[in-house]
Amino acid sequence: MFSSTPTEKKAAANTIETELEPGTRKATDGAKEDTNAAARTLDGWETASGLKKLAEIWNQQVKTLMGRLSAEKTSLRGASGLFVRNDVRTGGELRSLGPKSKLEGL
Repeated sequence: MFSSTPTEKKAAANTIETELEPGTRKATDGAKEDTNAAARTLDGWETASGLKKLAEIWNQQVKTLMGRLSAEKTSLRGASGLFVRNDVRTGGELRSLGPKSKLEGL
């Protein structure tokens, strides 16, 4: 038995889509704006160039995180259907073998 049902997988995917992705995007956009504002304030100082470099690294990490969330969401939705299709196919294959047990038909 699997530790989660198709319904639970769908709910988890929906949570990623409706809560985690928008919340992460909002939080990261705020941090990006604050970092850029600090870099503008310190323009001409070495600290400004350090903050700009940090912002580049941050942006790449955010892209990686958002990609991972999207991939997890897609995987959850795909796994749900895959398990159902696999169960249906396996059941069909077993039924096609016909009665093998001496107990069948009693």
